[in-house]
Amino acid sequence: MTRTKFRNLFATAPIALAVTLLPTAARASMFGGETLDAVADGIAWVVLIVVPIVAIGVFWLVHILPEKIAEKRRHPQAKAIQTLCLLSLVFGGMLWPLAWLWAYSKPVLYKMAYGTDVGEEHHGESAEVPADAAGPEAARGEIEKLRAQLASIEARLGREARG
Repeated sequence: MTRTKFRNLFATAPIALAVTLLPTAARASMFGGETLDAVADGIAWVVLIVVPIVAIGVFWLVHILPEKIAEKRRHPQAKAIQTLCLLSLVFGGMLWPLAWLWAYSKPVLYKMAYGTDVGEEHHGESAEVPADAAGPEAARGEIEKLRAQLASIEARLGREARG
């Protein structure tokens, strides 16, 4: 480009800027008159009725997530997590992070105390007893197995003590 082309470009730039900044007819809405009033009324009703209902529903669904997670993972303290979720609803969500962390945690002390980290009961449903362990004969057989294991352990300890 030559110098004259640059000069022409710089000379037209302020004119183009002035044209773009000139006020034009502005419209606040694509509707007018009675239509505008009807649309505004409709939006107001949606904001006043539908939005709060949806917000409460989403708030509730988010707050029961830890309970559902604990139930799915068969957490042994699922009832307590459910209670914490309900309390969190009452206290405006302040306890919800604790319920979330608790639902994902592994119950170490529970496992140390009961030998398992999986709950036997969930929300009022008792764990089913296996069919082979239901009768007294099965209990007697289990006792005999345990006595045999105990005798073998005692014999092994006796040999180790002598040898």
